[in-house]
Amino acid sequence: MDAEPFTLEVKDQTPAVVTAPAYGTLDLRRADCMDMMSEFPDGHFDLAIVDPPYGIRVGDDKRGIGRRKGHARASYKMGEWDHEASPLEYFAELRRISRNQIVWGANHFIERMPINSSCWIVWDKMFSNEVSFAAVELAWTSFDSPAKKFQYHPPQDGRIHPTQKPVALYKWLLAKYAKPGQRILDTHLGSGSHAIACYYAGMHLTACEIDEDYFKAASERIERETAQTVLF
Repeated sequence: MDAEPFTLEVKDQTPAVVTAPAYGTLDLRRADCMDMMSEFPDGHFDLAIVDPPYGIRVGDDKRGIGRRKGHARASYKMGEWDHEASPLEYFAELRRISRNQIVWGANHFIERMPINSSCWIVWDKMFSNEVSFAAVELAWTSFDSPAKKFQYHPPQDGRIHPTQKPVALYKWLLAKYAKPGQRILDTHLGSGSHAIACYYAGMHLTACEIDEDYFKAASERIERETAQTVLF
């Protein structure tokens, strides 16, 4: 028996146009950031969003990397990279190859920044007073605009890095301070949240991470989270 013909009732003669998102590109490297930055000419990147070492881990002191009361210690690698803030040469190279910069944690090493900024960014984590770590984080920017605040309660499960920031934070930064198609720089890839946000925002990220374990974990996370199907 022949199959019944399939009939589609069209109620609107206007054709539906579905535009696929223009994804960004990711150039991710396991490398020293100073070596990587030396490859690029002056002003190559439209924006650098970086989260370098804050220099707040002195000896066995782990200030700023606490946990909620009653929670077990994290299973991810703590690392030995945060004993000293990045040197002046790092910030000079960062400013050389990028037109604008957003630098997380600059309040810990403000003497290394070129000028004070009117546009500090505050990330309010919306935690209670029961946490032992900072309830907000600050970022210095090169923009001449009013200071801004982003409120977002970060999930604590599934973290792969001690200073992991949420994808939502980077999505907000990119939407506010960058445009699709621009070239973005990240010198400390960490957990890879920045890369995931750049991919879905249609921007072109160049990033590096020197630690082999972090780079492997971030690469796996990025591959997994950028493979998700976008539903219309």
